Amino acid sequence: MTAAGTLTVAVRVKPGSSRARVGGCFDGPYGPALVIAVNQPAVDGRATEAARRALAEALRLRPAAVTLRTGAASRDKLFEVDGPGPVVDARLRQLRDGSAL
Repeated sequence: MTAAGTLTVAVRVKPGSSRARVGGCFDGPYGPALVIAVNQPAVDGRATEAARRALAEALRLRPAAVTLRTGAASRDKLFEVDGPGPVVDARLRQLRDGSAL
């Protein structure tokens, strides 16, 4: 948890994947990161936008609640989630670590 009402989520994006998927853990530069595979290529920010929307959907939030904090030109990104709660924390843990809710 960072500033009041926000959560920073480390993400590893796999652009150009044959199958879109959210789940798994990658030991990235920002610590344990959630893996997001997207169909879009890493061109003109399309993979980043697809990852942002996929993260919002996986956390069951509206897309506007998830913004890119850093990593626009990198596979390793930090997203900021507005208004998280215990349900979002549990869902994120489940997606990243495979633990049960």
